[in-house]
Amino acid sequence: MAIQWFPGHMHLTRKAIAERIAEIDVVIELLDARLPGSSANPMLAELTGHKPGVKVLNKQDLADPERTALWLAHYNAQPATRAIGLDASQAAPARQLIEACRQLAPQRGSMAKPMRVLICGIPNVGKSTLINTLVGTRKAKTGDEAGVTKLEQRIVLADGFYLWDTPGMLWPRIIVAQSGYNLAASGAVGRNAFDEELVALELLGYLKQHYAALLEARFRLDAVAGLGDEEVLEAIGRQRGALLGKGRVNLQKAAEIVMNEFRSGSLGRITLETPEEFEQWLAAGQLLDAQRQAKKEARARGRKRAPDLDEAPPDGA
Repeated sequence: MAIQWFPGHMHLTRKAIAERIAEIDVVIELLDARLPGSSANPMLAELTGHKPGVKVLNKQDLADPERTALWLAHYNAQPATRAIGLDASQAAPARQLIEACRQLAPQRGSMAKPMRVLICGIPNVGKSTLINTLVGTRKAKTGDEAGVTKLEQRIVLADGFYLWDTPGMLWPRIIVAQSGYNLAASGAVGRNAFDEELVALELLGYLKQHYAALLEARFRLDAVAGLGDEEVLEAIGRQRGALLGKGRVNLQKAAEIVMNEFRSGSLGRITLETPEEFEQWLAAGQLLDAQRQAKKEARARGRKRAPDLDEAPPDGA
């Protein structure tokens, strides 16, 4: 199942970024530390690729610290890029952000030449919460549903430092299948865009392989390695009392439990991808997308030729 979600206001966000980017000095992109590759917007990279960038791995307190270190090294190795980790426990993250921006644009940041920064990210990545922490007041709306912020906002973060906030934005076509599942599991995709049971099964499949001990401890399960994904989901439903009549498990309710436990961090500190895994997924997705596009073009050429075959031959032929 391909997961896609691109509401109308995201088109407006893309247009607003394209119009503003010429006057921006640095772009801050918030990533979900639990899925740093999947939460990096390729469309944003196209719009802002020529600008220096700060990659902020937000919610690092929910992520696997060893994997967070791998991702920070991955992004810090890229040109004109700084990567830092943040989490909800940090009371004063502004200093880190301002310092990272000034490293990338040292000629900006005075009243005469103010630093102009654009902050963006996918829905529900914690951007509005971070901005409220930065300014100390509720400047940005927050919520646990994707797509809360709908308007661009300008915020004075410090003297000579202006921050433009934009609504959370995904991209029209998610070509990496695993990214779609990870984004849905994290809450970045609207609930009407995916099957919760299917996403929970994909999540459990990854957790069985990489975080089996956390899964077993949280849901009081015996060894899960030999169980199928559906068997694990059913066992979780029984443990949590998600039952229908005659002892049947409510798999929908069990799926909601699994995803809520992951999103809240109750399962433990988990990261759903490494840089190497994501590069493999991306290469496979790009290959499949190229094949799909080639087939589409071939069908289009076939439709153009079809009417010629139906034409009557000229007289005397």
